[in-house]
Amino acid sequence: MHKQNTGTGFKARLDHMFTDREFFMRSHGQVRFITISAILQKRVFYSVIAALAFWLLITLAMMVNQLTVTGERMALAQKEAEVNSTESRVADYKASIDDVAADLQQRQDILDQMTEQFVGEQSEAADSSEQKQADEQLSENTRKISRAFPEAVHLAKLEARQIIFARRLTMAAIRRTEQAAEAIRKFGLNPDKLTKNSVDAMGGPLIPFFKQQDQQLHPTLERLNLALQRMDALERTLIAIPSGKPSSTGMISSSYGYRRDPFTGGGAMHSGMDFKGPHGQPILAAAGGKVTHAGWKSGYGKTVEVTHGNGLMTRYAHLSKIGVTTGQKVEQGLQLGAMGSTGRSTGTHLHFEVRMNGRAINPRPFLEANTDVLKIKAIARQRAKTPSRGKSGPGRG
Repeated sequence: MHKQNTGTGFKARLDHMFTDREFFMRSHGQVRFITISAILQKRVFYSVIAALAFWLLITLAMMVNQLTVTGERMALAQKEAEVNSTESRVADYKASIDDVAADLQQRQDILDQMTEQFVGEQSEAADSSEQKQADEQLSENTRKISRAFPEAVHLAKLEARQIIFARRLTMAAIRRTEQAAEAIRKFGLNPDKLTKNSVDAMGGPLIPFFKQQDQQLHPTLERLNLALQRMDALERTLIAIPSGKPSSTGMISSSYGYRRDPFTGGGAMHSGMDFKGPHGQPILAAAGGKVTHAGWKSGYGKTVEVTHGNGLMTRYAHLSKIGVTTGQKVEQGLQLGAMGSTGRSTGTHLHFEVRMNGRAINPRPFLEANTDVLKIKAIARQRAKTPSRGKSGPGRG
């Protein structure tokens, strides 16, 4: 009802606006009447409205078309920019592919060297298996590049194979680290405390893993780097622990701990172990290190002290003669001197001490290391002696 009234009211307003109109004109004494009907007025009005609406539609259509064309042009320009960028990258890739190949080959040489040094000889079966895994690990981007540039297939497979090598080496390094840590614990020592300050005595020339300094290390290779550093620190610590017998004689005349002093007869702390033997019996280094004292020491007589690193030091006292000099580097088993009875001594014997950060500790665990521990130590020592045959590698000063 409301809509009907609205429509009727609108029509009534139009009828009121457009009514028959008469105009008269006087000319030469004559009067002429012109009548414009309401219907004609409405037709003219609707025609003008229709023309305006048509013009607006045409204008709107032209604007929409212009916006569409502009958008298409922008999209085309963006695509052209992307194509130009891709072509630029392709050109750069082609220009640098030789350098990339050289870098990858250099990294492969290092990884192959690490595999032989830390894991052992490589087998053809292992290589073929790794090659298969490498093929499966090619990323989609690498596949696209390989399709565009067949010469890049070898590089992509080489890089994937390197990651396989790195994972293999990482697991081997972790296993050897655990073995070294367990061996150190069997000596009654804490591996974490021993290696805590080992990084304070490191140095050497910078030999970067990549030629491009801004290229970051792959996360897998970074984990390998950390695992090898941890393994190296623990195995070097294990090597430095005294485990060799300082004398071939097996007769122990006095053990570590409280005892009756042979001169006063009162209770006293004996800070080492005494080995009884003939005069002149060779005295051997229990581990490799550096001679930090070779001479007379009050109470000990002729004495040799060897520092092994990480706070460990061994002392060989009451010697009849000394065969090394201060500052000399020695290896395990090297003769330091000869058994005697100099200093505060009641007879020919060797007084042997092991000190940790200046504090005497019981030498017995070091002299009674089981076969498994000695085997782990021997493997670590052999690795440390293995020369680096690659053109580049980690340095230590």
